[in-house]
Amino acid sequence: MTAPSPRPARADARANEDKLLAAAATAFARDGADATLKQIAKDAGVGIGTLYRRFPTREQLVDATYRYETARLAARATPLLAELPADRALRAWMSEVLDYLAAKHGMAGTLQTLLRGDARLGSLTREQLTAAVEEFRVAGAEQGTVRGDVPAEDVLAALAGVTLTAGTGAQRAQAERLLDLVLDGVTRTDSWRGTRERP
Repeated sequence: MTAPSPRPARADARANEDKLLAAAATAFARDGADATLKQIAKDAGVGIGTLYRRFPTREQLVDATYRYETARLAARATPLLAELPADRALRAWMSEVLDYLAAKHGMAGTLQTLLRGDARLGSLTREQLTAAVEEFRVAGAEQGTVRGDVPAEDVLAALAGVTLTAGTGAQRAQAERLLDLVLDGVTRTDSWRGTRERP
């Protein structure tokens, strides 16, 4: 009898890993440092043994979750641009940045240690997110809605400033208002908000 292909097992393992990382991001954003591995496994719909086989330590789970969330956020540019004009797509992405940073703040203690030990991790994050902003900027410049003279690095720095000023969940409404101000600075019109036109 022919041996079963290992591919389904690999696919199942990958699916379980994705579930764990998505659940971990949600748990860290919701519970911060109080997020437990047991609850993360439960939220992912897998046993705690499955979590420990893939991520034997909390540090490994935090590292993988951070990388997973960064890659997921960076990859959102293309589908958002397929659904919305560039200025509105950029604004929607900015709100998703706040969700991403909520998870990052929940991992802060462990993540700081990881970043100190791996300088490349921080630079990789900046590269991925800068590339996403550049995708919005180029599309917006072509559509005539986003200024072409604002470097993607500056937009990302402005987003970082918003999160430093209003980075907690209780400050979300203020953070959204600050994101509106950032977008006002990089767009050519107010069409993204559907309100007034600039004089």
